[in-house]
Amino acid sequence: MILRMRMGTSRMAALSSLPFRVSDFLGTRLKPCFLYPIRLTNMSVKPFVIEARGNARVESPKTRNMRSRKKFNGTQTKPRLSVFCSDKQLYAMLVDDFNKKCLFYASTLQKSIRGDPPCTVIEAAKRVGEELIKASIDLKINEISSYDRNGNARGERMQAFEIAIKQHGFLP
Repeated sequence: MILRMRMGTSRMAALSSLPFRVSDFLGTRLKPCFLYPIRLTNMSVKPFVIEARGNARVESPKTRNMRSRKKFNGTQTKPRLSVFCSDKQLYAMLVDDFNKKCLFYASTLQKSIRGDPPCTVIEAAKRVGEELIKASIDLKINEISSYDRNGNARGERMQAFEIAIKQHGFLP
């Protein structure tokens, strides 16, 4: 009734031919709705699949190193052994984190380690380990608090360095 007042005569004729009531629009009377399946012949339907991603985050060596340095701190008698291996060289330090001092530093770039006729970098890395042992005996250091590789993997230079310090008992 309300709808008939607002609409024109042509629309009223169209509405009068439809089998609805005003109450159907307002929601007072509900009719069951039947849905018929629709056939899709030309379209291919793909199933919706959710796949879990496995370790999408690649962690940088610096991030790993920062997390490990929170756990281990060096002291005067038990310093942290920090080793960094660049593309060509190896650097090693004994660090007292409590007093923020470097107790020992050596690298494969030093002329005293390289020798007069220059040796290979792997041999120089072994000599860095030997110099570290000599310095730790002079400083009366028997053990280290942690071995910090700065998040890097063990390469040939790292392994040569580790062989020299394993003999002294720094590494397990």
